[in-house]
Amino acid sequence: MKRIPWPILLVLAGGFLADGVEAQGPIKIGEINSYSGVAAAFTAPYRAAVVMAARELDARGGVLGRNLEIIFRDDKLRPDEAVKHAQELVLHERVNFLMGTFSSAVGLAVSEFARQNKVMFLAAEPLTEALTWQKGHRYVFRVRPNTWQQGRILAERATRLPAVTWANIGPDYEYGHKAWENFWGRVRELKPGAQVVSSSWPKLGAGQYADYVTKLLQANPDGVFTSLFGSDWIAFVKQGIPFGLFGGPGKRVWVGILLGEPEYIDPLGKDVPEGMLVTGYPWYDIDTPAHRSFVARYKEFVSHYDPKLPPYPHLGSLVGYITMLSLAKGIERAGSVDTEAVIKAMEGLTLDTPIGPISYRPFDHQSTMGAWVGITKFDPSRGVGVMVNWEYVPGDRVLPTEREVEGMRARN
Repeated sequence: MKRIPWPILLVLAGGFLADGVEAQGPIKIGEINSYSGVAAAFTAPYRAAVVMAARELDARGGVLGRNLEIIFRDDKLRPDEAVKHAQELVLHERVNFLMGTFSSAVGLAVSEFARQNKVMFLAAEPLTEALTWQKGHRYVFRVRPNTWQQGRILAERATRLPAVTWANIGPDYEYGHKAWENFWGRVRELKPGAQVVSSSWPKLGAGQYADYVTKLLQANPDGVFTSLFGSDWIAFVKQGIPFGLFGGPGKRVWVGILLGEPEYIDPLGKDVPEGMLVTGYPWYDIDTPAHRSFVARYKEFVSHYDPKLPPYPHLGSLVGYITMLSLAKGIERAGSVDTEAVIKAMEGLTLDTPIGPISYRPFDHQSTMGAWVGITKFDPSRGVGVMVNWEYVPGDRVLPTEREVEGMRARN
């Protein structure tokens, strides 16, 4: 037998040792999100809850006996920035999975990167239905209920109201257009006589809304649908109040997607428009043991993690926590971090969450997480707006069938 020189043996042994260390190292997750700008109200609590979930998992022994290492990157609401980070995370940091994103446009860009590079991407927040339907593929999953689902939930409540003429105002990008398209499409199905009298598309971060307020007042619709959010929504409300743009029950109907979420309702304080039909997150009224435990643990965690954060969960907190749990559960079910094995494990995966069990549908990778729909009201005891007369609509109650999803993809 030919003898191998000892220097080469040392090199080989070092390689085997490095492989062994790598195998026992952390599971690396690349988390790309819009941590600055208009989205920060959602993504700061989201990030806190992701870290909280990871630390809880690590304290229980990790995932497959390995700790979780989350590498955060800020995409600044720019698709090109997000793709640059995705490349760096996958090629340089050697992450096992990608996770996160907020903007629909960013989510679609990262999803396409994931498809081309065969890396699994668990999308947390981007709401365009195209992510898992028209442009869906094997390597992308999504946590939140999308604009199609939330638009239909709102439309089914809105058409019980007397409004016949409608106006729309929303940000001029994928999310805003899809939110209106889905809401209005369902309104027309349920109330064929409904008409659009005005539609406005300010740029994201426009800041000045006087012209849009005037346009709405001149159109004088019975109802207004809006998908403005964050600082844009706050500026719009503040600038519209002096003109009597908003009214309570019995006046003009206002419908707002997401606008019952603490992220977007709390900053308005006493200026919250009352009587709006909204989707949101009434964390203060969800009285189940699992949710009460989540709220208590989250409050305790953020008091140490970042005392500058609101001392209670936002919807971003809930989504972040469920996103991290979902990926961990998929890895555990797969028994490895192999991409194809985890994808197979995620398809049909059911897991318990603070709001009850959710599943990931095997044919479109959309989760069955639902949405809360209710009416806004100012709560003087808390000094902020809340949701009243709300109900939770499970995602699978409004999701399309496998055949309908196939039809969407065929038309794309």
